[in-house]
Amino acid sequence: MAVSRLAGPAARRTLWLTLAICFVSLAFAAGSPGAKAKESGKPPKLDAKAWIAIDARTGEPVAENKADKRLPMASTTKLMTAYLAMRRLTLRKKVPATNYQGIPGESLMGLEVGQKVSVRDLLYGLVLLSGNDAAVTLAKAVSGTEPRFVALMNATAVKLGLTNTHYNNPIGLDGKSHYTSARDLASLSRTLMEMPRFRQIASSRTAKLRSYDPPLEIETINHFVLNNSWARGIKTGHTDKAGYVLASDGRKRATELIGAVIGTPTETSRDVETVKLLDYGFSRYRKRVPVLPDRAVVKVPVKYEDAGLALVSKRPIPIGLRKGEQAKVTTVVPGEVEGPIKEGQRIGRAAVSVDGDLIDTVPLFAAQAVEKPSLIDKATDNILLLVIALMVVVFAILAVVAFVRRRRQSRMRRRLRRVTRYPG
Repeated sequence: MAVSRLAGPAARRTLWLTLAICFVSLAFAAGSPGAKAKESGKPPKLDAKAWIAIDARTGEPVAENKADKRLPMASTTKLMTAYLAMRRLTLRKKVPATNYQGIPGESLMGLEVGQKVSVRDLLYGLVLLSGNDAAVTLAKAVSGTEPRFVALMNATAVKLGLTNTHYNNPIGLDGKSHYTSARDLASLSRTLMEMPRFRQIASSRTAKLRSYDPPLEIETINHFVLNNSWARGIKTGHTDKAGYVLASDGRKRATELIGAVIGTPTETSRDVETVKLLDYGFSRYRKRVPVLPDRAVVKVPVKYEDAGLALVSKRPIPIGLRKGEQAKVTTVVPGEVEGPIKEGQRIGRAAVSVDGDLIDTVPLFAAQAVEKPSLIDKATDNILLLVIALMVVVFAILAVVAFVRRRRQSRMRRRLRRVTRYPG
């Protein structure tokens, strides 16, 4: 009220108007569909023809919609091209660029006919720049001709269990039987992201093409990767028929999710809807760290000592768990250790698993040093054994003495009976 008296009528009206706007904004936010979805835990509705998010660890879906519908895939086709190139060619191999005549507006790496380029650099150009010329060059390097490569693509799709996928070309141009599904796209992406070299390529923001002279630095055209620090890839795509497509990978809360969004109306919506989808997926997980650095994972008995030796890991094992999941820590360690043991000496290992799936394994190290046991330590440790042995010896001696005494008494009684029977 003091502010109102000092400010005057105009200021008071401004203050009341500001408060009213804030109140309406809060009410609208509380009643908005996004807020309700968050509170109720319902999957978001995306502006796309189909989508899915899967757990990269298990392959299990977290959210999906029309995930098995066959749709054009645009340049996410190049994921299969990359897969076959990495399986059939060495990264250091240099191959001649093919004579590819693209139409205006196509994504190109900018290869010159006959130019010798390493498979590694072609893969970076394929994934980061979505180069159609790189795709055809890799296809011919693998199979000799584009038709033979397309046949290999389709045979590989069958082998990988991609039942709703078929290819007409290695690029992603629309074709009569060129299609995939969100589920197949996510599954192929998961297979690729299990390949360390591809993961490195897909998550790169920039790359240096070393087979160029001088080396050429490129930047990804994937704005999902550029604008989200937690993003790990993977591949964009767009044609008039397919709309905007994105195969994505991200990591939050010690959880890695893979997404596939097909058929958004704009490039911006493709990224926005993907973030919305993956954020929902991450909200279904809680982060746990069953193995922490410098915290005892297990204690093993130390020979000749009462206290056990704590074994620790030098790095953590974080894991994202869904409702109902539990992490299990198992160890492979000696049943007993004996000094001397140095602090930090490696002794055994620990593994974390969830529902039987191995997550990670770490070596375990001694948390402190253990000195070599002295003779007194060994004697003290064996005192009980000595006492028992002594008792056994004493018992044996007493038994022998008792036996001898009974024999002697028996002989005395026999003599006494003879003397009594035949007196002198």
